[in-house]
Amino acid sequence: MPNIDIIQALAKKEKKPEELFDKVIKDRRLLPTVLDGTTATKANIKYGSTKILRLISEKDPKVLYPKMDFFIKMMDSENQILKWNGMDIVANLLVVDSKKKFDKIFDKYYSLLSDEVMITAGHVIDNSGKIVMAKPNFKDKITQHLLEVEKVSRNQECQNILIGKTILALSSYFDQMKDNDKTKVISFVRKHLNNTRPATRKKAERFLDKVQRKRSK
Repeated sequence: MPNIDIIQALAKKEKKPEELFDKVIKDRRLLPTVLDGTTATKANIKYGSTKILRLISEKDPKVLYPKMDFFIKMMDSENQILKWNGMDIVANLLVVDSKKKFDKIFDKYYSLLSDEVMITAGHVIDNSGKIVMAKPNFKDKITQHLLEVEKVSRNQECQNILIGKTILALSSYFDQMKDNDKTKVISFVRKHLNNTRPATRKKAERFLDKVQRKRSK
């Protein structure tokens, strides 16, 4: 498929990004066209190109790793959708981060936990489990950042949503934590057994039930 056909297919909604990303993986000459597509003025092209890149990062991150700086810069975008996708793609590329590029932007990435936009903080939390798996040397620091999610000033409902996400993230690598961090996490979760958001309460209950079952074996 010629380069221009991908853009046309997105512009005219002839094909979904899910139908196109494999073509870019198989023919990397198409990659510059898709990267350029993220700056297009037409939404179908901009967001379609971005989704293609996110799908590639999930399936074959080594294809995009040479362009990791591009996605780090995308995290600074004023366009929130591009920003969130940049954050997700960067997290997906960490499994192949041989040059330790993430190490240089760790503080920047986790500073977004206090972003005024709740969804931005949510992407940091949602990606934390996979970041720990790819970068276990950051496990302790990530745990500390996540445990401080309550300290950010937000309306209560937004705070409760993020706390629920945090419980899931901590649960995903709880077994790999040091004992003192496990104690802190359990204390954090117990505080939310009476959370005013039912979904967050349920996450806290499930987390503690899981911990209890493992300890009773």
